[in-house]
Amino acid sequence: MSEYIIAAASTADLPHTYFEEHQVPCIRYTYSIGMDVFEDDCREDSRQKAYEKMRSGVVYSTSMINAAVYADFFRGLLATGKNVIFLDMSKEMSSSHTAADEAADAVRAEFPEQTLYMMDTRCVSGGLGLLVSEMVRRHEEGMSFDDVIAWGEENKLRIMHRFTVDDLHYLKRGGRVSNASAMVGSMLAIKPVLYVPDDGKLTMGSKVRGRKAALAAIFEGVRRDMVNPDGQTVHILHADCLADAEWLKAELEKAYPTLAGVEITSLGVIIGAHCGPGLLTVFYFGDERKA
Repeated sequence: MSEYIIAAASTADLPHTYFEEHQVPCIRYTYSIGMDVFEDDCREDSRQKAYEKMRSGVVYSTSMINAAVYADFFRGLLATGKNVIFLDMSKEMSSSHTAADEAADAVRAEFPEQTLYMMDTRCVSGGLGLLVSEMVRRHEEGMSFDDVIAWGEENKLRIMHRFTVDDLHYLKRGGRVSNASAMVGSMLAIKPVLYVPDDGKLTMGSKVRGRKAALAAIFEGVRRDMVNPDGQTVHILHADCLADAEWLKAELEKAYPTLAGVEITSLGVIIGAHCGPGLLTVFYFGDERKA
């Protein structure tokens, strides 16, 4: 294996076992309930408990990672004597990215013989996880530091992201819809269908009436995007809506029998805190990002 490190953030929403098995260092975001602060440990039971509490009315908040924490993380990686590639969610989705860039600039001066590469992934959640896992696989197969970076930059915008949420009030709290829109939308059972375009920012694609219509819109979005299903693994993440995830999985398997598989896991708490229980999202490789 080539001598460099690929590191990531917990917002890749991969299982904690993945980070351990593939020896991918992970910096953890935090979330809080009132004054109590918790680390995003990427464990299935932590995610499920969080969504159960959200459904009971508990309000979660998240915090950016400060520059000092990033600096300690990067310093520890570079102290191994290896070059480093660091992958976090899209710069457009988190102010933590600015802190990470500041920390990286400071730490690079301490290790002038090594390279710390910060990629603006333009991905989020399981899309970031898909990018991480594909780059790690190539690393494990012996691809060089420069070639892995080149592959990531060339392919990151081919990773498709499609979402729907069940409760507009979570998007209202995050400033993505107005209070009036959230109230009217909830009364009329309006469900947004969202995607991530090339700029890496979560964007409204359409609005439909009812959950079934939203799930159908996600499936149709995949059908518009999917150009090479053979051997591909599609990733579905859900926030306590397993039945909907299983429905989408069954539809995808019927439509694309040559897929390598469709994997279902729980959405991480950091993204979930902003979108709420009932979020369903799917990630896969396509040709180009479009609504």
